Amino acid sequence: MQRYILSCVAGYLLGSISFGLIAAKRAGIDLRAVGSGNIGATNVARALGKNQGRIVLVLDALKGAVPVLAIRWLATTDEAPYLMAWAGLAAIVGHLAPLWHGFRGGKGAATGLGVLLAADPISGLIAAMTFWGMRALSGYTSVGSIVGALAGAASSLGLHGLTPISRLALVIALLVAVSHRSNIKRLREGSEPKA
Repeated sequence: MQRYILSCVAGYLLGSISFGLIAAKRAGIDLRAVGSGNIGATNVARALGKNQGRIVLVLDALKGAVPVLAIRWLATTDEAPYLMAWAGLAAIVGHLAPLWHGFRGGKGAATGLGVLLAADPISGLIAAMTFWGMRALSGYTSVGSIVGALAGAASSLGLHGLTPISRLALVIALLVAVSHRSNIKRLREGSEPKA
């Protein structure tokens, strides 16, 4: 039980680091008062430029990948997949509700992608390719995020059946879809901004 608690706490605290807010603060910008008000890479790109958005995207993915990779490298028992799943989930929850930033976080797509790439690299790559493909085809980051997360979950389930990691992938897809509910509403209304 202690290992699970430590894995979750470490994952959550790392996930709570909001790189978008940090980057914007360094530029003298209140990210919550710009564009969508979201702290993720898409809003960073709109507020600070595409290069800064890409940097935040990579950092948000890394904070999901690092706790999972740490467990993958350090844990040698049959508990490792379970520990990875809980640590990864905790990192995503940290991004969604960050301790350091008033529990007002982002939408979890980049962090979820990082978790999946570390826990199930093939499914993570499928999710990433689907994200970029759907984003390019539709012009909407939100569409890429939702469909990418669903593709990652479907891939993990198809490749491995019901395992701790494929269950995690399903939860990631659910969290990404739920956190994008306002985007889905705007897509239906035709008011969702491109990219």
